[in-house]
Amino acid sequence: MHTQSREINLLTPSSKLPLDGKRILVTAPRNYAYRLSEQIIKQGGLPIFMPTIETCYLSNYNQLDAALNHIDEFDWIVFTSRNGITAFFHRMNDLNIPISVVQKCHLCALGKDAESLLAFCGKVDLIPTEPSPAGIVAELAKLPQIQEKKVLIPAPEVVGLPEPDVVPNLITDLQKLGIEITRVPTYITQGLDKSIYGVELNLIRQGIINVIAFSSTAEVESFLTMVNSQSDYQGCIIACFGPYTTANAQKLGMNVSIVSKDYSSFQGFAEAIAAFFTLTFSSHQLPQDID
Repeated sequence: MHTQSREINLLTPSSKLPLDGKRILVTAPRNYAYRLSEQIIKQGGLPIFMPTIETCYLSNYNQLDAALNHIDEFDWIVFTSRNGITAFFHRMNDLNIPISVVQKCHLCALGKDAESLLAFCGKVDLIPTEPSPAGIVAELAKLPQIQEKKVLIPAPEVVGLPEPDVVPNLITDLQKLGIEITRVPTYITQGLDKSIYGVELNLIRQGIINVIAFSSTAEVESFLTMVNSQSDYQGCIIACFGPYTTANAQKLGMNVSIVSKDYSSFQGFAEAIAAFFTLTFSSHQLPQDID
C-alpha cells in the first residue's frame, strides 16, 4: 500500500500552504529553534526568533563527573531531552571515558531524541510509546524486578527560573515503583534578559505576531517575566508542544488554543499549528514541468 508522505513539496507556492503569511514566535532555545523554524517554514509560515531560555554547559561538573566515573553502577540511564544526551556524551569525551562503558547500561530516550542517542553510542533500549515522562514510567513499570534497579537521570540545572515540575514529578513517580534514582545536573537552563527583545515584544503587543509557540514550560516561565501582563499578548494565539507544556501553561494563566497531539517531533508541532488555520488543507503537487 502506498503511504502518503507528510513532507511538503518545497516547490509548492507559499500561497497554497496553510501558514502563508502567518508570523510564528519561536521561544525555544537556539539548538531547538532552528529545527522548529524549519518545520514552520515548510508549512509556509514566517518564524520570528525570540528564545526565552538558553541551554548551555555546566559551570561545575563535580556531580556529573562523579556519576560518569561510576557509570557501571547504574542499570538504566534515562534521558529526558536531547540537550541532556549531548551534554552527557560531550563530558564523557572530555574525560576520555570510552563509550563502551554505557553498553552495560540500559538506555532510554524520548521520541526523536533516540536518533541523537544512537548517533553518540549506537544503542537505545527503550523508546516509550508516549514520548513523555509518563511514558517512561509506564514502560519501566512493566519490567520485572524494576524495583531492584538503579536509574541515573541526567537533568538540567535550572537557573533564574522556577524549576518546571516535569523532572521532579518523573523522579517521584519512579521512586513510587521502588526504583533507586540518582539525578545529576548535566546542563544549564536559564532565562534570558528581556532587554534584548524590544522589537519582538513590540510586535507581540501590536498583535502582529499570530502565534506564540512554546515547546517547554521553562520557555513559558521566562516569557512571562518579559511581559507586563496578559494584555501584552492577548492578540496572539498560544500553541504548546504536547499536553504537559499545555497543562503547565494553563496553570500559569495562559489560554492555550493549539496543542500538538504528535509531540515526538517538531514536525507534529508545526502540523498542529497549520491544522488550526485550515483543517481542509491538502498538499497538491505541482504539475510536472514541460521541457
